[in-house]
Amino acid sequence: MSREKKTIEERIERIHKMAKDHFGEVRFVGIKLHTKIGWVAKIQFDEFDSLIAEGENAETALKNLRKRLRKIIDRYNMV
Repeated sequence: MSREKKTIEERIERIHKMAKDHFGEVRFVGIKLHTKIGWVAKIQFDEFDSLIAEGENAETALKNLRKRLRKIIDRYNMV
């Protein structure tokens, strides 16, 4: 059974849902191409600082952001 590749929109929606379920209100989840850094994925919260992850392409940046968010959630659940 072949697995379809996820779109950028699906990845953003998944990250948004994960962040909203854990932290509450999320203002923004998105990605942009920065001229000097490369692709930057960002989650902006209402009550917390932003989370940022970089990557060589949009997909990698979103994967790195999801991994970073997952680590924070796991660390929070351990306490």
